[in-house]
Amino acid sequence: MAEHHFHLKADWPGGRNSEGYIEAGNLKTKISIPQEMDGPGIGTNPDEMLLGAAATCYVITLAAMIERAELPLKEMSHESEGIVDVTNGVITYKKIIHRPTVLLKEIATEEHYSKLKKLVEKAEKSCMISRAIQGNVVLELQATIR
Repeated sequence: MAEHHFHLKADWPGGRNSEGYIEAGNLKTKISIPQEMDGPGIGTNPDEMLLGAAATCYVITLAAMIERAELPLKEMSHESEGIVDVTNGVITYKKIIHRPTVLLKEIATEEHYSKLKKLVEKAEKSCMISRAIQGNVVLELQATIR
């Protein structure tokens, strides 16, 4: 069994509407509460970072699966949307919607497309971030395959 350890250092001067700073490997950025939640909106925030973690994990997992399956990938892009619910002052990260767009080269066969459709869904179940939030945040997939 191998374990990988990741570390984050945060500086926060105090107060709800302050701005802080985080460093975690290559991630170095200001942080604050987003404007949508009546914060200063400086730098990034936990909502964006959770969405970023889920989206990048999904797209990297999908890319690795496509490569291993030797599918004739032409190009791939990805968009994700995070939905946060605020009810009676309780903030809940409700849903993440992944919208990958995957284009195969002209030489792709029906078998390639069939395999790709399976991989697009399997990547969501295989991503470690998706597994980590499973049961707490609804994960939805809206794929475009061409």
